[in-house]
Amino acid sequence: MIRSMTGFARSERHGDWGTLVWELRTVNHRYLDISLRLPEGFSVYETAIRARLQKSLQRGRVDVWLRFQAVEGGGLRLNRDLAEELQTIYSELLQCWNLREMALNPLDALRWPGLVQSTGTDSAVLEEEVLSLLDSTIAELQATREREGAALAQMLLSRVDAIGEQTRALRAHLPELEEAVRNRLQARLADLAIQVDPQRWEQEILFYLQRQDTAEELDRLDTHLQELRRILTRREAVGRRLDFLMQELNREANTLASKAADSQVTFASVELKVLIEQMREQVQNVE
Repeated sequence: MIRSMTGFARSERHGDWGTLVWELRTVNHRYLDISLRLPEGFSVYETAIRARLQKSLQRGRVDVWLRFQAVEGGGLRLNRDLAEELQTIYSELLQCWNLREMALNPLDALRWPGLVQSTGTDSAVLEEEVLSLLDSTIAELQATREREGAALAQMLLSRVDAIGEQTRALRAHLPELEEAVRNRLQARLADLAIQVDPQRWEQEILFYLQRQDTAEELDRLDTHLQELRRILTRREAVGRRLDFLMQELNREANTLASKAADSQVTFASVELKVLIEQMREQVQNVE
């Protein structure tokens, strides 16, 4: 089952430590593009968060918000290990650049992520809550994208059926088209009162019919339609495969239009291009 790249999910969880809220929004994009917005002190979880998102999503622009409201009266504490590490790095930097000792503004240092932590919540417990809630939010997002993907698949299949009807009608029309070409050329020769060798006549007819023959394009169209049906049953990301097939379908429709020998072929070519364009617009939303 294909998935749409458009989706939304929001999850909220309350505990002794406060309130967590995850919000995920996705739209179509050529590659996977993740934009994270985390509250102060939560950047330490960024690697784990991105790993979870990359495991579940293959394509799309993903906007991610995490909101955290701590319980009142929790208080704050200094992360002394991080503070000492920052002091060591600062001293090494001064020595490396041959700079004299300069006092580090403590207010500037407080802006460093994770330097100030809440005393009301165990960090390990909070990390587990953050990541488990993210997992459930991603699952909700995927369910939304799969439901929309199912609707997209039905729309695409309906267009595949419509294209198949056009190709079948054209195949049935080919003998009639060949007869019309023969009659038209015979009438033209009769008007000119020209006698033509029967063998040469058949060679010319064959040459003209080969130039107007659309059987090869119809065969390729049918092959592409079979591949489309197969791809729409797969569960992995297939958006790029579908986009490539849209290009191939459009190429065959253009070739068919260039060989149009009567109004029915012309009409079918235009109808095919309309159907393919409708599919192409929707394929842009498939993961």
